[in-house]
Amino acid sequence: MPDRVDPCLAMLVDKPPKGPDWAFEVKWDGYRLAVYVEPDRVRIITRGGYDWTPRFGSIAVEARQLGYETLILDGEAVVLDDKGRSDFGMLQRALGRKPSLHDPREILFFAFDLLYVDGWDLRRLPLRERRWLLDPIVAGRTGAIRLSEEVEADGKEFYRIACAHGLEGIIAKHRDRPYHSGRRPDWQKIKCVRSDSFVIVGYEPSTMPGAIGRLLLAARKGEGLAYVGGCGTGWSYQETVKLRDLLDEIVTDAPAVALRRKSAVFTRPVLVAEVEYRAWTQDGKLRHPSFKGIREIGDSGDVFILGG
Repeated sequence: MPDRVDPCLAMLVDKPPKGPDWAFEVKWDGYRLAVYVEPDRVRIITRGGYDWTPRFGSIAVEARQLGYETLILDGEAVVLDDKGRSDFGMLQRALGRKPSLHDPREILFFAFDLLYVDGWDLRRLPLRERRWLLDPIVAGRTGAIRLSEEVEADGKEFYRIACAHGLEGIIAKHRDRPYHSGRRPDWQKIKCVRSDSFVIVGYEPSTMPGAIGRLLLAARKGEGLAYVGGCGTGWSYQETVKLRDLLDEIVTDAPAVALRRKSAVFTRPVLVAEVEYRAWTQDGKLRHPSFKGIREIGDSGDVFILGG
């Protein structure tokens, strides 16, 4: 049995592949893990090779109860929100050292591949055979270890539905390929991009002359505004110089949000940025935001409402 197997990683692509040779799954927003069941121990290893077994105690206990002397499961640890969607922020809180509303026992492991079982190294088998062997091990389980279901659907339609339901995206895997460590086109990920409007409440200057380093953004919350993070990508140098000139015309000494930033230049909340982003962090900030455009606050479109 291998001491460790480097994970197979999915390549980021713009759209799902076509054809019957591809299987589709939900893209889970969590921590990639491998569960190693051995005769005298269970190990839970992260994508980077760290042993996090103590942090996933309920998963380790259930892995021992699967009934196999040796086993390597590949999958993702997640915490689900009230709509059944994986939430990375909730997972971080459940793993945190500080007291949290989320119990570590809420962490689930969705297995999507089987690499080794009772003396047999399965990595040379095609995905369809590995999944055929995985199903009876974890299918139907409702505890800490569960099966990441394959979805029988057209990739384009599945992607549309996944994005409409607020999922992070989908994964496409070629059914006839063996398991290869590293990033390969055999596995592909297609992410859902969220796009919303946020009020510009200031900026942080760039180290480049006359440019902006980060826009400071806010969403509506009740009768006021709440800071949701900064955005520092999605523009050219020339565009950010023009944007800084525009913002310098509406500088104010009265910030629209409660925010302390030594280098921040605050502006009146009269302009709105269109921003693409992946998700929200555990402390209510935008994950991977990218600037797409600007308009006046009275223009068409609604500013994002927290809790709305």
